[in-house]
Amino acid sequence: MEGIVAPQRPKRSFLPEEFTVTTWEELKPYFDQLVDQSIESLSGLRIWLRKRSELESVLSEDSGWRYIRMTCYTDNEEYTKSYQDFVQQIQPEIALYSDQLNKKVLGCPFLKELEHELGYGIMIRNLKKEVELFREENIQLMTEITTETQKYAAISGAMMLELNGQELTLQQAGVILQSTDRAKREEVYHKISARRLKDKEKLDELFTKLIGLRYQVARNADFENFRDYMFKAYGRFDYAPKDCFDFHEAIASEVVPILNELSIERKEKLKVNSLRPWDKAVDAEGREALKAFADGKDLTEKSIQCFQKLDPYLGNCLSVMKEMGHLDLESRKGKAPGGYNYPLAEIGVPFIFMNATSTMRDMTTIMHEGGHAVHNFLTKDLELNDFKSPPMEVAELASMAMELISMDQWQIFFPNDDELKRAKRDQLEDIIETLPWVATIDKFQHWIYENPTHTTAQRKENWNRIFDEFADTITDWSGLQEAKDYLWQKQLHLYEVPFYYIEYGMAQLGAIAVWRNFKQNKAKGLEGYMNALKLGYLKTIPEIYVAANVKFDFSKAYIKELMSFVRGELETLK
Repeated sequence: MEGIVAPQRPKRSFLPEEFTVTTWEELKPYFDQLVDQSIESLSGLRIWLRKRSELESVLSEDSGWRYIRMTCYTDNEEYTKSYQDFVQQIQPEIALYSDQLNKKVLGCPFLKELEHELGYGIMIRNLKKEVELFREENIQLMTEITTETQKYAAISGAMMLELNGQELTLQQAGVILQSTDRAKREEVYHKISARRLKDKEKLDELFTKLIGLRYQVARNADFENFRDYMFKAYGRFDYAPKDCFDFHEAIASEVVPILNELSIERKEKLKVNSLRPWDKAVDAEGREALKAFADGKDLTEKSIQCFQKLDPYLGNCLSVMKEMGHLDLESRKGKAPGGYNYPLAEIGVPFIFMNATSTMRDMTTIMHEGGHAVHNFLTKDLELNDFKSPPMEVAELASMAMELISMDQWQIFFPNDDELKRAKRDQLEDIIETLPWVATIDKFQHWIYENPTHTTAQRKENWNRIFDEFADTITDWSGLQEAKDYLWQKQLHLYEVPFYYIEYGMAQLGAIAVWRNFKQNKAKGLEGYMNALKLGYLKTIPEIYVAANVKFDFSKAYIKELMSFVRGELETLK
């Protein structure tokens, strides 16, 4: 591709250029060198930190590729085995050494001199947290958790259904829920639901096992429950569980009423006696589903163009990924569900994985993951690996703000004015739906881990109680109780990344504020957004939000103010 220069891997100064990760035996000497090396000066400490960072980058990228290949082809035994080897043979050994290395740094007399330099204070705070959390007996448990977690992707990746003689993934079948033929929607809804429910016991057992293992990890580390352990592990220095509960309350009082209004409007427009779950994705005015692109190739080209028009730098990020083969976008059999952007620490160019079919949601997914990717590009030249790994509240600000900022160029996907308006309206309505769902999943997790010995019957009962708190009161679930009972099982975060979900809510609020700035002044809004991302993890979460000219705030008053802005924007799109 003309003009695209794929970055070269930075020259290594510690590991040999040709070194690749094979076995622990091959890796161990490098860890031993770091443990044994004496640090005689401040400059010696800086060199040592760079060596450690290089080693961590190589390992992180290697495990990244193993994970990427496994999720792209869940039915390839060799890829699964390669990932498991890393998790079972290499990771536990690294964990032991990491603790030694953390203690070595914290015990270094020259560390004090770095404390006030940009980024180092944050890094030191994280190292202290790691040392406080480390327990040798948890290494084996963590390995077991990672191995068990993989089963979720395998179970979900194998979920297929047959429709009119054609075998479809659940993502592909889900597209039909946008059909204007109500009978067809209902049929597909029941088929998807039945296919999910076929594995409900298997997924329930897996979740129960994970809860038990996680509880054990927390107890070993002297925490009362896994929630409190994870708040510490995620480095949530800037907020506490109480703030999450305030967020839940604010969503229930400020967002759920708007969700109800939209549901009443939808029911009236569809002219149905009762609004059913299969009536939620179809266009309320009976128009055919929006089609944003033809196939993966078209999606790639249009996304590059969209980013390019916002800012040439943004377009170049996606172009480089395309050139390097770092995009796998289309849904197919044997592919794990979901979508992600995987940072590759050494080369600095991430990988985007998706399950695109042809929906508008797929288009916004690449905008979202593209936001994460841009974040990786903007931080790839920071000095240490630690500086490049921002907390999730910042990472999700990058992706969710990009979904909204990119609307400025959506005419590339929707050249027709009416369709463009409709796409933007769908995006804003999606925010009104997303925030209550984030609150639902987060509140459910708090209950799960505050009550780790609960029965599956209690889990079901509390899921329904929490779901009803944040759901609209218009949708009619009669005759669908079992489907509702197990809706939570489709949320992969509960299985794979526990307590990673509230960030979507916090970042969504930040993203609305970033977008509001962008609407007032495009150049300034975009500059603030990119300034915040460039900081990686050099500053605290509130400070990074300030760099974007927004607040890290989830109070009722702030949520009310932002929702009022979104409501106003929705009005202009009628």
